[in-house]
Amino acid sequence: MSLKVLYVEDEPFLSHIVSDGLKSSGYTVQVVADGNLVMDAYRSFIPDICILDIMLPSKDGYTLAKELKEVQADLPIIFLSAKVLTEDVVKGFKSGGNDYLKKPFSMEELLVRMEALLHRFGRETISSATESSKIYDFGNCQLDTVQQILTTSTGDHSLSFKESALLEMMILRKNDVLERQEALIKIWGDDNYYNTRSMDVFMTHLRKLLKDEPGIQIMNLRSIGYKLIC
Repeated sequence: MSLKVLYVEDEPFLSHIVSDGLKSSGYTVQVVADGNLVMDAYRSFIPDICILDIMLPSKDGYTLAKELKEVQADLPIIFLSAKVLTEDVVKGFKSGGNDYLKKPFSMEELLVRMEALLHRFGRETISSATESSKIYDFGNCQLDTVQQILTTSTGDHSLSFKESALLEMMILRKNDVLERQEALIKIWGDDNYYNTRSMDVFMTHLRKLLKDEPGIQIMNLRSIGYKLIC
């Protein structure tokens, strides 16, 4: 059984990206957008870990962390917030948070911090349980996202974490559009100019590795995103 994440975030686009990233990593996720609904969601869902935004409708994250810890003292809580002043971070820890990740952030960092907290609180991490499910076949090729290996007709190719994550997102959306902004926010944590250029470099490398594979093509949809045809 996968571990359960209660994710409290009122920004729809970000909550969609993060929840998708968590689900693709093997977690069961419940998203709540209003502070007043969190305690009811907690009681019905009983999460293994909670991810809290601070600025929320009805009730802020600091208050929610205190309420959650009163009910379950050993519930791991991570704050995700654009509030970056030292006093905000300190307040987050004093209210019951166990970690504080500043926006923008990458899914890679969030997942690593979650695994560290789950281990500290005695929950099993999901990596071993989901390892066998992280291999994707597409066309005549295969992607192993655990080992970060792309297998093509020319052999095995080692990928960086971001290259592997980018190709995985395209495989999951194969023959459909992967929007640039979605990939940038999910993998890099921000869609700024420098991250966009970085993604272009990784995409060029992936195209080079796949260019001679029959029936496989990565299409560039200008100003929109990419489409993996296979």
